[in-house]
Amino acid sequence: MFLNYFALGVLIFVFLVLFYGIIAIHDIPYNIAKKRQHPHADAIHTAGWISLFTLHAIWPFLWIWATLYQPERGWGMQNPRLESDRLPEVDALALRVAELENKLATLQPTAAQNTQEH
Repeated sequence: MFLNYFALGVLIFVFLVLFYGIIAIHDIPYNIAKKRQHPHADAIHTAGWISLFTLHAIWPFLWIWATLYQPERGWGMQNPRLESDRLPEVDALALRVAELENKLATLQPTAAQNTQEH
């Protein structure tokens, strides 16, 4: 008789662990999204609950959706350029602007003197 009750207790325990385990697993993408301050965290959470009814068929896509966003980079699909990766044309233009600024600085005092003479 004791073994019957023990088996029933084990069965109930296993059922509860599986039930709460599935619910905890479905929340993983939402927790990732919340940690990363994802702009669609609420949608991910709702889709996670919906995935319970689809036997978690969409759950891997929710995980991908949640991990794509990073607060410092956005969606993470672009590779930000480093300062050393600038185009050579930009460096040439920056040098040309500096030269023109130097010329302008040397011309301004002479232009001020010419206006005082007239």
